[in-house]
Amino acid sequence: MTARARLGTSRRMSTIAPVIETARLRLRPGRLADKDTHIAMWADARVTRFIGGEPRAPDVSWGKFLSSAGLWPVMGFGYWVFADRASDALIGMGGLSYFCRGIAELEGVPEAGWAFDADHWGAGYATEAMTAVLGWADANLDAKHVRCIIDRGHAASERVAAKLGFRHIGDTDALGHVTAIYSRPRGG
Repeated sequence: MTARARLGTSRRMSTIAPVIETARLRLRPGRLADKDTHIAMWADARVTRFIGGEPRAPDVSWGKFLSSAGLWPVMGFGYWVFADRASDALIGMGGLSYFCRGIAELEGVPEAGWAFDADHWGAGYATEAMTAVLGWADANLDAKHVRCIIDRGHAASERVAAKLGFRHIGDTDALGHVTAIYSRPRGG
């Protein structure tokens, strides 16, 4: 069985992120115009404190931005830019991935992830964006579960995960530190 088949075949194979609009956000494919904002977001130690632990160099940030777009043609799902609906400016990124992290609980299951520019924290954007992402997954993927990992102590992301219907199923130290693993059944 192929990795894509185990992960929940997309009913409508997409090679690029579809545009989804919420009350305040536009989930859309990334663009070259997003480069500087994306690089600045990931250079901020507040953003990376619980995601990798260190600010990212510009080339690393840009490489990750490009590779996240590459999920769509390979997997039929991937990451979106989370843009302010009024200005269309990038304020975060996230969606569904398959990163081959070597964590048994993530094998064969789409992995949810989200991050926002620190200036946009605390306004409910993560819950709003990921509700749209998970709604898309429920409608378009055959996956029975979506999982996510959250570094211990990242209370804000733990609250978002709980609001989205994720439940703690275990911990791993596969990434070099203790990371909590959460699972959400299809339909939440």
